[in-house]
Formats: sequence, structure tokens, C-alpha cells
Amino acid sequence: MGSSGEEKFKVFMFPWLAHGHISPFLELAKNLSHRNFDVYICSTPVNLKSIKNKIITEKYSIFMHLVELHLPDSELPPHYHTTNGLPLHLQPALFKTLKMAKSNLSILLKNLQPDLLIHDILLEWVASVASLHKIPALQFTTSSAAMCSYFCHLERYPEIEFPFPAIRLTDYEQSMAFNMVESAQEVSEDDQVETDYGIILMNSSREIEGKYMDYLAELMNWEIVPLGAMVQDPNNIGDGNEVVDDDDTKLIEWLGGKDERSSVFVSFGTEYFLKREEIQEIAYGLEMSNVNLIWVIRSPKGEEIRVEELLPERFLERVQGRGMIVEKWAPQAKILKQSSIGGFVSHCGWNSLMESIDFGVPIIAMPMQLDQPLNAKLMVELGVGVEVVRDGVNWRLRREDIAKVIRDVVVGERGEILRRKVAEQRDSIRARSREEMEGVMLKLKELCGKRRQAM
Repeated sequence: MGSSGEEKFKVFMFPWLAHGHISPFLELAKNLSHRNFDVYICSTPVNLKSIKNKIITEKYSIFMHLVELHLPDSELPPHYHTTNGLPLHLQPALFKTLKMAKSNLSILLKNLQPDLLIHDILLEWVASVASLHKIPALQFTTSSAAMCSYFCHLERYPEIEFPFPAIRLTDYEQSMAFNMVESAQEVSEDDQVETDYGIILMNSSREIEGKYMDYLAELMNWEIVPLGAMVQDPNNIGDGNEVVDDDDTKLIEWLGGKDERSSVFVSFGTEYFLKREEIQEIAYGLEMSNVNLIWVIRSPKGEEIRVEELLPERFLERVQGRGMIVEKWAPQAKILKQSSIGGFVSHCGWNSLMESIDFGVPIIAMPMQLDQPLNAKLMVELGVGVEVVRDGVNWRLRREDIAKVIRDVVVGERGEILRRKVAEQRDSIRARSREEMEGVMLKLKELCGKRRQAM
């Protein structure tokens, strides 16, 4: 855990209130705790409750500390102080409510006096709070370098085509991209604080995104520091969302009884809730593929609907024995690790993609929103995934296309090619990531040391 004679530094972490953002911060915190850092992870009580057991039951409790940030009274009750289960239309209200907690965050920083603050790139205003206490702040992006460079390019050169031909968006995807840029530009002037260091930490590896990192550094004139691909250990207890219970055990046992590479895991992440028509089309596609399946279907909090009412009539009867529907959190890492999994039908959230590669599972890409179309095209460029083509007019999924891609990946020759490629990428990413993480640790210690010397 670090030499007792080595100087210990204190790092304060502040991720956006989403599981997909908190998870990479938590993995970075674990790496820091091994190298003589005390780490303070700040979030709302409802989010901290979901990771508390993991910290307590593992070997990190001495070096990792949870700090509660209480949000002011607003239209959102405390159980909505997270994106987990939050209806999409309430996300702007959550951003607004979190920003209203500036004074509470300022008190926490004043009392803790960390040597360094690492905050989510979505929360630029946090740097302005840190500057009040002369605490250096670094941005951490939990997304891909391809996505970051694309949107930075779109903001600066909206009339010029992105210089990497693998990332080409449809008209519909392009409109989503413009909407993201417009939302990102809604930052007040008092939030735009120049950091001392001009550094962005990135949850990725140069092994797969080196050219996109270089282009982003050129656009921003900042240093891009890759952390390597950080993937949670599936042998550890779930993080509170992936609770290990009897249902999870039965699920893993069910997969264990299936033939090698005969099944697909289907999940669309923590923040996207499938529409009825999407569920129907995906269901028919899965049925037509004739492969085994585990499908996670979730609803927003307070809007729970029986899955049977959303699926095609008698669908569960027709896939009985080869299909399982999960209406809660599932232990994704443990599922992907199973030898019976031959493909991952994914929304292409960045964490999910990194896990899929790390476990050697080809990706069947069905992006739904935000940066996901870009991530899907990056996976195709890397040769580790295939994207399901959508209707060119209204961007709808079609059951025939879903079934064809799943069959090609799970039982076809294309799948064999993908599996070889994903295994190659996994090995090279792991090797490079170890080097990148060591470099990050040295840089963070250097920055913390400069602040100590200046005090």
C-alpha cells in the first residue's frame, strides 16, 4: 500500500452523480490507495450508499473515505440525487440542484484541505470552488478520447468535417451531437477557471485512442494524460448496484449450463430506458437469432411497469429455457466473464465497452444516445465489434438486422475473427495500461508536492 516513510498526499474526488462516472473514479481511487494517497470520494448519500459496502469489505477502507454532500431542498427528493433510475427529463434539474450545493462543497474543502481535487469534466464549476481555497483542480473525463475530440472539433469547427473517417455520423446522430455541444456550452463565465496545470485525465489508453488523444491535445492546447483502461475485478463483491444475491447466483449457474460462446448478454446501461417499440423490436430480433440470452430491462424509479406488458405476447414462453429477463441490476462483469457468453449487445457506454474488451467478448453495438454512436464506430474501427444498422430515415432498429448481426457474431465466421481481434486488443491494452497508470501516479505526486511546497 505504499512505504510508511513516503510522504502521503490527500486527494479529493468529485464525480458526476452517475454510476457510469462514479465507477471509473472509484477504480482510480483504488489505484491511488495502493500508492500512498488518502482519497476522499464525495457524492450524495444515495450514491455513497451504493458503494459503501465495497469499500468497507475490501482492503481499501483505511485509505478511501466517503464524504457526503447534501444538496439543498429542491423539486428533487433525496432518492433522486443520482441518475440511477432518474427519468431523463429530470437530469437538467439534477445538474441545477447539484450546482446549488457550491457552498456546502466549499465547506468540505475548507475543512479537509486536500492537496489536489479531481473533478468530473462535466462539472467545470467545481474548479472555481477549489480555487477559493487555493486547491489545484484537475478534470477527469470518463468518456472516450474519440468522443471528446469529436465534440471539441464540432464546437470549434462546425463547418469542417472531422479528420478521422472512421467516425462518420448519420444525420440523426449528427443532430444529437449538435444538441450535446449546445448543452455543454451552457456554462456561466464564473465557472470557467483556468487551472494551474492544463491537464485532463482520461479513462482510456493510447493503445486504442492515441491519435484521438493527440488531436484533442492539439485542439485544446492541454496535456491529455491517459489512465489506461480501468476495469473492475469481477471477483470482488458488487458495488452496491450489482448486489450478489441468490438470484445472481442462479443466473451465473444458468449460464454455466450453456455451451461455450452460445449466449448473448443484453444491457443498455444505467441511464437509458428502452421505449416500448424498442423493446418489442429487440425482443423479436433476439428471438429470431435463436441464441441463448440474458436481457436486463429496467424502468425509471416511480415508473415501474411489468416487463410482460412491454414484451411481445408469449415472448417469454417462446424463449423459455434459452432466455432470461432481469428486471434489476445484474453482475455485468461476472456475466461477461462466463465462457458461455459469445457476444455483448450493448448501448456502447464507455465502461461497458472497456469491460467487454477486457473479458474478450465481441460487441454487438446498438447505441441509443449521447456519445454512444461515436463509441460504437470506434469499436468497429478497432475490429472488436459490429454495429446494428438502423433505418436510414428515422434511425429505428429493425428485428431482421438485429438477428443477423447476433448470429454472425455468436455462431458465424465473423465472430471468430472478432474474438481473435478482441483478444489481441485486450492483451495490448492491459500491457500499456499498467505503464500509463504508473506514469499518472508520478505526475499526481509531483503536483501534490508542488502545492505542499507553495504553502
